[in-house]
Amino acid sequence: MKSFKFFWTTHKWTGIILSSIFAVTSVTGFMLLLKKRVAWIQPPTMQGEAGGIESFITNQKLFMIVLSLDHPEFQSLEDIDRVDFRPNKRIFKVRSKTFYEIQVDAVTGDVLNVSYRRSDFIETLHDGSFFAQWFHDWVMPVAACGLLFLLSSGLYLWLEPKLRRRRRKRGAATT
Repeated sequence: MKSFKFFWTTHKWTGIILSSIFAVTSVTGFMLLLKKRVAWIQPPTMQGEAGGIESFITNQKLFMIVLSLDHPEFQSLEDIDRVDFRPNKRIFKVRSKTFYEIQVDAVTGDVLNVSYRRSDFIETLHDGSFFAQWFHDWVMPVAACGLLFLLSSGLYLWLEPKLRRRRRKRGAATT
């Protein structure tokens, strides 16, 4: 009975303490599952002009195009977080560190879309890095272990009374 009370109490308080983290992770995870279907979360990938590898613009030209737009989030190379290239769609997606994206046609160099990527912001909430890097590195792994503990202790709390009743019935039947 002591182990049951211990698991009951720790299960309850672990759940209470970690519930806000689980709620944020759950909601943001659901939104990330929908990101390709909902343009508000992540802008759809445009389609570039037809052309072979020999007609693709160079990285130098790509960066000149992006920086010449005079967009407040793309003032220098330091503002660029990454470049995502989609050869089948002939598109470069240039992403800023502040979650903006510029889609450039890989053949013509035309700017096809400038948008805010909420999916990247939602991802930082989901993995905890929005709050601080230490939160991502230390709190989120503890929360994952807490979830595993809640799963196992919940299973124990559900199963233990059933086993106890079965033992009682067997004991009563043998006497």
